[in-house]
Amino acid sequence: MTAPPTVVLVDDSDDLRLLVRTFLERSGLEVVDEGGNGREAIALARTHRPDLLLLDVSMPEMDGLEALPQVTAASPHTRVVMFTGFEQQGLDDRVRRLGASALLEKSMSMRALAPRLLELLGQPAPGRGEPRSSAPSASVGRDGDPEGEAVLDEHRERFREVFEEAAIGMGTMTLAGRLVRANRALAELVALAPDDLVGTAYRDLVVDDGERPFEDQLAAALERGVGMVQFEHGLLRMPASRRVLTTLAPIRDSSGTPLYLFAQLQDVSAQRAAEAALRQSEERFRLLVEGVSDYAIFMLDPSGKVQSWNAGAQRMKGYEAHEIIGQHFRRFYPVDLQRAGHPEHELELAIRDGRYEEEGWRVRKDGSRFYANVVITAIHDPSGHHVGFAKITRDVTERQRLQDERESAAIALEHANAELEAANQRLARAAADQAQLVATTAHELRTPIAILSGAVQTFADQHELAGDEREQMLASMSTNAARLKRLLDDLLTAARLDAQAVALDLRPMPVAPVLAQAVAGARHRYPSLELTLVEPDPDLWVRADAGRFGQIVDNLVNNAVNHGRPPVEVSAVRVGDEVEIRVLDSGPGVPTDLRERLFDRYVTAARSGTGLGLYIVRELAQAHGGDARYEPGPPPAFVVTLPGGGKPSEGTVRTDGGDRPAPGLDVRSRVF
Repeated sequence: MTAPPTVVLVDDSDDLRLLVRTFLERSGLEVVDEGGNGREAIALARTHRPDLLLLDVSMPEMDGLEALPQVTAASPHTRVVMFTGFEQQGLDDRVRRLGASALLEKSMSMRALAPRLLELLGQPAPGRGEPRSSAPSASVGRDGDPEGEAVLDEHRERFREVFEEAAIGMGTMTLAGRLVRANRALAELVALAPDDLVGTAYRDLVVDDGERPFEDQLAAALERGVGMVQFEHGLLRMPASRRVLTTLAPIRDSSGTPLYLFAQLQDVSAQRAAEAALRQSEERFRLLVEGVSDYAIFMLDPSGKVQSWNAGAQRMKGYEAHEIIGQHFRRFYPVDLQRAGHPEHELELAIRDGRYEEEGWRVRKDGSRFYANVVITAIHDPSGHHVGFAKITRDVTERQRLQDERESAAIALEHANAELEAANQRLARAAADQAQLVATTAHELRTPIAILSGAVQTFADQHELAGDEREQMLASMSTNAARLKRLLDDLLTAARLDAQAVALDLRPMPVAPVLAQAVAGARHRYPSLELTLVEPDPDLWVRADAGRFGQIVDNLVNNAVNHGRPPVEVSAVRVGDEVEIRVLDSGPGVPTDLRERLFDRYVTAARSGTGLGLYIVRELAQAHGGDARYEPGPPPAFVVTLPGGGKPSEGTVRTDGGDRPAPGLDVRSRVF
């Protein structure tokens, strides 16, 4: 009798592995082992060398994309099928290039999973006979498809031609910035052969990389969310006057992890020279045009006597050329500046420095004053002999009058722009938050829905299940139904918090039962978890809303269980007029870069979770008059403080409906 095909399951969801294992084993496949991350997948492939390995894409520690090449290396004959809860959107081609035989979505029917895997193994599905053909289907891969290989080779060759014949430099680099491939255009820029560039650190080719060193540009290109960076610099073996524009674009996998860098280099020397020439021409043209109407332009001899006079000078100062040529330019200054020798001092500074500029009051022919901007330039002949001065004067009186108004308007505009920018940022954050909420909620819903759907199929198709299988399946359904309820509760609470529509019925209540209930619920969901409750003082009471107090503690415990490391400990003590509820675990703690945003919405350090749990904890705690904080430890701990409360005997009486306020006791409901 032929042995059944062997299978290894690797997925970080225990419930999903249970469901898949049940379906596969009832379909004639032998599941020999299971794992929860990429590292375990590599070890299990090496140990069992199974016929097929079903590998999740998104897992902690090491994901499926990183583990896939090592799995195929450890067991070359094993067919690896990637299993994902994300939309494919290009992921299929990537996993095939890494060695996978197929990519299947977790949303597919569990009833169809085993036949699909058997088809990939070339085995007949139950009740269907032998495979129709020994050649694999198009969905399996390109093996044995000469026509597909020919098309692929044609596309590959066209890409090589485009890469090699491109007029601009192109190359691929490692994430450390070392070239592994360069086209001819890039090689020509540095006067080297393409083969000589292989293995060269790009930093060694860069000269004068401007304000940001190449290492900073490289780090910026690899940051998450960055599409590409561009910067100008010189290149080794190029003249110093020449510049290139480099574009670094990271090539990322489906999880956003950078794989390598694509570099594009373009010689922009001619463009920059043309821009500089254009700026110079524009400046000269501006001076020419403005000088005719707005500037007084005239020449002085070395002693300061007027030698020439233009129309702008006549309009501004009121003198005609014959009235002023040959006169000393000091007559344009107020009497106090003439007596102080200020005009002569300006000429001395212009000779010393080559140029002198100031703003001050000047006098027209009719005795009226105007505020002027004055530039005096020392003029030398080709032999370096001083021959006089060029003087340019501009009337800026109107500018002075309007300066205060402009400054006030500028300040008002700056405030308006700041308010507009803040509003835009709020809108952008709101849009980003909404998009992230939709994406994370969809991802969180996939696994429990798939498990519940599969379990229902199991009960529908399998009329007789063993007792332990039935209990495990029911427990799995209960666990995932509770998971969905917690997710929906968090989403509803977050929405009500945003709308300030959460009502609190604040009453004195004991702490111990709430902590015990939260711990019992966690132990039920995670039977093997090492979770300890340090029994609080029976007389320890808080003033809180019963339901919301329980939600705070549940979220703290779930956060420690899902993101920390056992053992987990829950305790409560009185500190002054407040009660501190403390949940600590034995994990490494929260990364430093996340601590300031830890209680914000949608912030999570893991690949799973909505990022709402701690946000709800803090908002509810503050609504009670307390707060929430994180202590890095060791051991790391999350702490919630709530106002202390009195016992029932101190102001409440027991009725069949529970504690109610006695006459005169101040118990309020709050809506926030």
